[in-house]
Amino acid sequence: MSANKNNASAIREMTPEELSKTLRSDREELLNLRLRKNTGQVDNPARIRTLRREIARLETVAREKRAAR
Repeated sequence: MSANKNNASAIREMTPEELSKTLRSDREELLNLRLRKNTGQVDNPARIRTLRREIARLETVAREKRAAR
């Protein structure tokens, strides 16, 4: 999912299953971007930074939800 669709409040409303699914897809996209970066085929290098921040947001909310249980 892109960062435009997930602000902090929208992320907090996600269920733990949605969080893990989104985290998995974002990590996979980041891996693909890193591989393409090494071969010089990245269209938008700023997307790597955006994805890293999005993953951090998702992990933070997931940790908060685990702590709240």
